[in-house]
Amino acid sequence: MNTNLPAPAHELPSLRIFGVGDTGLSLIDLMIADGLPPDSFAAVNAGGHALESSAAALKIPVENQRLRGLGSGGDPERGRQAAEEKAEELKALCEGIGVVFILAGLGGGSGTGISPVLARIAKAAGALVLAFVTIPFECEGSRRQFLAQQGLAELKAAADGIICLPNQKIFKLIEENTTVVDTFKLTNRFLADGVHGLWRLLRFNGLIEIRLDDVCRLLQDRHCESAFAVAEAAGAGRSEQVIEKLLAHPMLDQGEAFSESEAVLVSLTGGPSLTMAEVNRVMEQIKAKCESAQVMMGACVDEAFGDRLAVTIVTARKLDRDGAPRGHAGGLDTQLLDRSPTARPNSRFLPPPPNLPPEELQRLLSRQGNGRSTARRTSAKLRQTQLPLEIHSKGRFDKSEPTIHKGEDLDVPTYLRRGVPLN
Repeated sequence: MNTNLPAPAHELPSLRIFGVGDTGLSLIDLMIADGLPPDSFAAVNAGGHALESSAAALKIPVENQRLRGLGSGGDPERGRQAAEEKAEELKALCEGIGVVFILAGLGGGSGTGISPVLARIAKAAGALVLAFVTIPFECEGSRRQFLAQQGLAELKAAADGIICLPNQKIFKLIEENTTVVDTFKLTNRFLADGVHGLWRLLRFNGLIEIRLDDVCRLLQDRHCESAFAVAEAAGAGRSEQVIEKLLAHPMLDQGEAFSESEAVLVSLTGGPSLTMAEVNRVMEQIKAKCESAQVMMGACVDEAFGDRLAVTIVTARKLDRDGAPRGHAGGLDTQLLDRSPTARPNSRFLPPPPNLPPEELQRLLSRQGNGRSTARRTSAKLRQTQLPLEIHSKGRFDKSEPTIHKGEDLDVPTYLRRGVPLN
């Protein structure tokens, strides 16, 4: 009997990637163009017209009579209601799937409204749900920012993990003459590379494997917010170069995300020339930056990489019960809502000691009463008087007769005629 046969690879998890809204559709088209199989993708959008050109194998128009084929119109509530009406169809696509990726841009109607509903449905079907989302640029306006934050909070409550890319961070990577089109292509490329790195980690048996149940234990029910980065280098010194790129990566806040993380997932992919010393060198540098975090590492060899080395990092930061990152102070609105009622101040008059004789007690009470009555008498003596202002000519009305009605000069203000005090 031949006992040197390789051990059978563990069963790979089933994976489905949903692109939601216009941004989600652009992301899955970009990943399919990179060589990922179209049958792993499903395109979901409010309105069927935007789905026609998608390269995804599955296309789900989330439509109802209220939308009338015009899409969500930038209203997340419309997208949410349309997704609820398609709940059974979306549930059928998630049943039997081990991992569900949701790709969307927040701030609009479809991505913001449909994504939380889809995440809740997929999780109820038993899948591990990871969402990859973008937050609008600040120049896109306060309304889109508000809708994006609202959608992000709903996703945090529904998905197992959130990988969020604030588009504003891209300004650290672009030049002054970078066009708008190229800027949005760069944001899509960043997010697509992160999804591709995790897809590669879960879909291929590596030399050092990360199993699906390990990822589930790391992320499931933690409702964590994640930061991610992908760095690549080639040739001699590639391990040092890739570490330098990661520590300077804007998506990781120049390395600060490591120290704030509760868990870190590392995926290394290289060609046949990848050495154990390079893997060890990369991991030593990462562990030194996140000593208190749980670190999981996977490595695989792909002949198509040649002399390239790619490292994908996902850092998971635990959220408090209110959905804010741990250690993050609540905003002013949260502080106002949570503020306890202010205690009423004590009375300025203290009750007299109980051991005072009756004569003394009566004297104190009469003194307080006299003080109050004196104050009332003083205020009653106040009368409204006319200020000693200089009288100027009335111009052409100087010789006009006063307006007399029932013996009163109506040209004199009412409060003066009636003696009404102004407080």
